[in-house]
Amino acid sequence: MILVTLGTQDKSFERLLKAIQKQIDLGVIKDRVVVQAGCTKFKSNDMEIFDLIPIDEFDKLVEECDVLITHGGVGSIITGLNKNKKVIAAARLAKYREHINDHQLQIIDNFSKSGYILKLDDFDNLGNLLKQVKSFKPKKYKSNVDNFRNIITNYIDNI
Repeated sequence: MILVTLGTQDKSFERLLKAIQKQIDLGVIKDRVVVQAGCTKFKSNDMEIFDLIPIDEFDKLVEECDVLITHGGVGSIITGLNKNKKVIAAARLAKYREHINDHQLQIIDNFSKSGYILKLDDFDNLGNLLKQVKSFKPKKYKSNVDNFRNIITNYIDNI
């Protein structure tokens, strides 16, 4: 199963769903596709599309999915990585009015260069990326929360 999450951004990310639909139409995607679309309105007879999915159901879908296709939100990416999922991420871009700036490009670049995820920057390349993800071995994600907590605690203790 492929889980697609577009986050809760108040802008549409229809461009990604169109690219996924194209791969379904071409026969590249044969899996069940479940989408948490947020504010994106998109009609498809081939995908199960929900505005928002309750967190307990969403967690189950993440557990079940073979691939997580997501926007470039840190929370969405880390959710997949924490569950050892193969993640394909695509940035929402300002030029398409999908976001107010292009910060998701840097987020995706950093995770991709570190070997955690696959980056979808050319939507026409989604079919190739879906073939590549089958053999992709993501680097095991290790959170840096403890390090940040220690830095903050040390700072506060020395004020």
